[in-house]
Amino acid sequence: MGILTYVVAPGFLFLGLALVLAGWLLRLGQQRKAGAVRLALTIDLSRTRDRKILVVFVAASVVFLFLTALGSYQTYQSTESVQFCGQVCHLPMQPEFVTYQHSPHARVACVECHVGAGAEWYVRSKLNGVHQLSAVVTNTFHRPIETPINSLRPARETCEQCHWPEKFIGNIDRTYSHYLSDETNTPFAVRLLLKVGGGGANGPPSGIHWHVSRGEKVEYIATDTQRQVIPWVRVTNIATGKATVYRDKDFHDDPAKYQMRTMDCIDCHTRPSHRFVSPNETVDAAITAGQLDRSVPSVKSNVVAALIASYQTTDEAMQKIATSLHAAYPNLTGADRLVAEAQQLYRDNFFPEMKTDWRVHPDNIGHKTWSGCFRCHDGNHKTEDGQKMISADNCNQCHLILAQGSGDQLKQLKADGYDFFHIDSTYLDFSCVNCHTGALPK
Repeated sequence: MGILTYVVAPGFLFLGLALVLAGWLLRLGQQRKAGAVRLALTIDLSRTRDRKILVVFVAASVVFLFLTALGSYQTYQSTESVQFCGQVCHLPMQPEFVTYQHSPHARVACVECHVGAGAEWYVRSKLNGVHQLSAVVTNTFHRPIETPINSLRPARETCEQCHWPEKFIGNIDRTYSHYLSDETNTPFAVRLLLKVGGGGANGPPSGIHWHVSRGEKVEYIATDTQRQVIPWVRVTNIATGKATVYRDKDFHDDPAKYQMRTMDCIDCHTRPSHRFVSPNETVDAAITAGQLDRSVPSVKSNVVAALIASYQTTDEAMQKIATSLHAAYPNLTGADRLVAEAQQLYRDNFFPEMKTDWRVHPDNIGHKTWSGCFRCHDGNHKTEDGQKMISADNCNQCHLILAQGSGDQLKQLKADGYDFFHIDSTYLDFSCVNCHTGALPK
């Protein structure tokens, strides 16, 4: 109804006005060719007929202007709504709309981030919308939707209208619950003290948010479209103007050939509202929330395996997930509930018609499934003289491991932090993504 009322119907109005203008110009041309005498337009208000015509014209104009104002307002409201953004173009936007509904920003309108305040960006977004509408009509839109969005408004003009990175947040205590892919679904949790820090409003810039503080400007170049390969970084102290350049030891190209980007929120928070959760994470969360029963043997590995199988459509996925899990648990009481939960996990995070899942949209918070922090903090980025390096081994700058394991192990807190204990051994020299792909570990 929104499309018909506020897009199609106004189109007929403007088409009609264009036809009136075209007909008038055509008639003038015909009169000139025929040598006809053009009649003079005269309005004589002393004549009753002219007064009636004037009254009707004024009244109709007032009604038309009122309806135009009302329609313009309703058009604006409709095109700025979440339903318009997420549901009008059903197939292309379905993955983004579904994941948005489960995100931390589910009560924030799409336009708050994708458009922001002001007429300039509103007009830009609507012009870009014409291109998107054309792609939908001609079925030429990308599958999946390409990211990152290069035309996205700077985060300082959108994210920071609500979030204030200069505010000193301090430390956040958070526990991440995981389960092993063994028969007993062994729990393994990591309790982290995240040093969010702040940008210096209540002290010197520190912690994770140092990267976007007002006192430091971090710039980088990426050699791939998804900004996962970052071989060159420049850090400039705003107060002194001193710049320090870090270059990957294998990067010898001219940085001027690449687009320079200033680091902001989106470089780490790459999926703030449209997060496609990996099978491992979504199953871990479901077990923790009690949606999946941990006492069911190998429920973690079996559900993950069912989720990551190749499907062409969602309907096919629903059928085959049910077949797979019923075959794995032929005598399980509550097997139907298990199947229903697994199917819902799939619908929330997998969209085969759009070729969209966690594998195509990097999530750079952390460094487990995607390189994230390790895009720069890999130990390979050094200054030209080799005296400085973007550290890879001082993880405690951003977080401390207060406790890890299961049961009583989680009660053994260590104020200065543990070294990461990888299931059964201390594991320091690592890149998580070598094994942790988001599905079953290699």
